[in-house]
Amino acid sequence: MLSGGANASIHLWDLERAETTSRIYTHHPVGSVKKTPSTHQFGLTHLSFYPFDSLAFLSSSYDHTLKVWSTDALVPSASFSLSSVIYSHDISPIASHLLVACATQHPAVRLVDLRSGANTHSLAGHHGAVLSVAWSPRDEHILASAGVDGTVRLWDVRRSVSSLGCLDMEDSVGIVGYDGYGTGARHRERGKAHTGAANGVIWQDDGGHLVTTGHDERIRVWNASTGANTLAAFGPVVKNTHLSALRPLLAPSILTPPGEEIMFFPSEKEILVFELFEGRLLKRLRVPGVPVARTTVGQRNVRNRVTGLAWKAGSVEVYSAHEDGTIRAWMPRTSEDALVEEEEKEDRKEDEEDEGRKRKRKVLEDVYRDLTRQKITFT
Repeated sequence: MLSGGANASIHLWDLERAETTSRIYTHHPVGSVKKTPSTHQFGLTHLSFYPFDSLAFLSSSYDHTLKVWSTDALVPSASFSLSSVIYSHDISPIASHLLVACATQHPAVRLVDLRSGANTHSLAGHHGAVLSVAWSPRDEHILASAGVDGTVRLWDVRRSVSSLGCLDMEDSVGIVGYDGYGTGARHRERGKAHTGAANGVIWQDDGGHLVTTGHDERIRVWNASTGANTLAAFGPVVKNTHLSALRPLLAPSILTPPGEEIMFFPSEKEILVFELFEGRLLKRLRVPGVPVARTTVGQRNVRNRVTGLAWKAGSVEVYSAHEDGTIRAWMPRTSEDALVEEEEKEDRKEDEEDEGRKRKRKVLEDVYRDLTRQKITFT
């Protein structure tokens, strides 16, 4: 696993290797990037492994650069300056091309070609910074982007006029065309996916649906074929106000029955677990001992805000990054865990009872000792 910080640090972690004490696991980085003139100079915004080979990874930063790294040596092998802040990036896991889509402060999606080294191609259409991008897992040439103008746009990078249109939250029917999949239909160039900035977009792993998030504190699920808003309602518990990419995490579809897909959302100090298509809140994951909300009038305290989520491949584990610099692991609670927790609870109860008896005995001993020390005179 990779992690990056606001101090431009990058750490590499081996999740299979940890120090174990009872039921507590402590991980230590197996490698770290030291700050040099060739590394990032400002905070990291996004890290991702190269999808075809874990011996390389990509990073983007507030220093306006996208870098390609060697995982073994932890040194940059290529660097691309885009002359504006890069909020997030994405590279297709299925494509024959090697295009890295970058969401930047510039009002256009920037495409970096790792094969040729060119970074001049851009997709214009947003009216403001682009905050999040995501390649389709089903079609290697289709890209989705979300921006501060509240729009979520779809692109076909093969076309000279790349825009396929934008998503409209008022449209629950979609553009079906003559074959039900939009073929022959007029593309929609107006409409907003969110009333505030749209700062997250992600595809379902089969490419059938898109999920977007925005500063209107709404999560929307879209039919990817027609662009229709499925009208899934996730309630008022969603918190999303920071101008940075904030993407939800979808559980692999093979782990859930059809129609019961699960989504995790980093909502400030807690992780909300939803049923994807119904919007039903299943669970709220909170860090033990940390209050969820401690606010002053008109201001939120976000010292422990959840800034990102990642899924461990081939497992049922979720990792969360926090603004206090910690990374936490979340695992399912098994029946064995419940038995161990019950035993620990009983042990704590017995210890508390023993402590209570000791305190009472000490009080009695002190009273008896004070009485025996008193001088009594009979007259």
